[in-house]
Amino acid sequence: MMTAVLIRNARIVQRDNQLKDVDVWIESGVIKAIGQQLTLEGEHEVIDAKKRLLTPGLVDVHVHLREPGFEKKETIRTGTLAAARGGVTTVCAMPNLNPVPDTVEIYDKVSEKIKQEALVNVYQYAPITKSLKSDEIVDMESLHQAGAFAFTNDGVGVQSAGTMYLAMKEAARLNVPIVAHTEDNSLLFGGVMHEGTRNHELNLPGILSVAESSQIARDLMLAEATGVHYHVCHLSTKEGVRIIRDAKRAGINVTCEVTPHHLLLNETDIAEDSGRYKMNPPLRSIEDQAALINGLLDGTIDCIATDHAPHQACEKQTSMKEAAFGIVGIEDAFALLYTHFVKAGIFTLEQLVNWMSQSAAAIFDFNAGKLEVGAPANLALFDLDKSHVIAEDDFVSLGHCSPFIGIEVYGRAVMTMVDGQVVWEE
Repeated sequence: MMTAVLIRNARIVQRDNQLKDVDVWIESGVIKAIGQQLTLEGEHEVIDAKKRLLTPGLVDVHVHLREPGFEKKETIRTGTLAAARGGVTTVCAMPNLNPVPDTVEIYDKVSEKIKQEALVNVYQYAPITKSLKSDEIVDMESLHQAGAFAFTNDGVGVQSAGTMYLAMKEAARLNVPIVAHTEDNSLLFGGVMHEGTRNHELNLPGILSVAESSQIARDLMLAEATGVHYHVCHLSTKEGVRIIRDAKRAGINVTCEVTPHHLLLNETDIAEDSGRYKMNPPLRSIEDQAALINGLLDGTIDCIATDHAPHQACEKQTSMKEAAFGIVGIEDAFALLYTHFVKAGIFTLEQLVNWMSQSAAAIFDFNAGKLEVGAPANLALFDLDKSHVIAEDDFVSLGHCSPFIGIEVYGRAVMTMVDGQVVWEE
């Protein structure tokens, strides 16, 4: 196997947002040099980047790989292939699996399957409570020793404040983050989309913004009391942005993420009562969307994460009342955001790359998201000039449900590399 690779004619984005032409020398999976007109002695592979954008491999801290238990929706192999196709080289896999990895024995089995099947780097979350119920806390210390980097009940909010307090206290002792799906079940009232204007036009029950924001507020006070690192999943409301901004100013150790779909869409974009628009949290108001964009720009929101949540077609091709929550997102996230925000002058290219790589990695202190000498050669190459239309039969994920079908985008990944090995190439 060739251990030396020379990438020629690549372009990287610099701190001043300028593009610079470079060559990159990779040896044994590590970046050895970045410069111009590099030459290598001995046998090596040459990759011509053709002046396309070279970035650190993207880091997605919120992905559903579905295996074990839900392999008809996605597998570790297909999910990580989808990641590679999107230029993503590091993913964090959610624990709402069957069985839930709430013991060391089950967690080890999932980890072993990841080692065998994954095409990119995968960090596996452990749950906060057994079976993702809101009562009995898992043995965090043993699971942390087994490799769990953080704990989350993603998919359901922890309903008991006492349970969350005790979990945060133990996580703080172990110096591991608590990652929260923030949702007060008592405020849901059977909602399937945002409680705003569009749900009434479609005659669908709404999900209140306060279902999210009230639990964020509760958890922030608990995080302050315990000193834990508290991370909020898929932030969707202007109230949530406001209280996290205030919490950061108060010195509470909180980070948060936002999804591409909450940045790109709002409730007025829901064309019909269709499962392809059903996600949790739902698409919110125009004002919420604006607050999320501003929250990214002012540093309140730390990173972009896809919440890639594949389902079978039969679970999505129905009314929102019956459809499963969740859409796919990892394959086209960068292209969608580049097209609609960078090309429009709202975000800089440097900002977008940072939010999807280095900033995401920094939340959990991963050795990822870096394009520098000595870093692992986890890299992605994007074609910013060529457009394509997102098509339903174009996904490598087993899930094909997306509200972005038919959208023309620029900036698709044409090559993805993990530890110096090409894992995706168009």
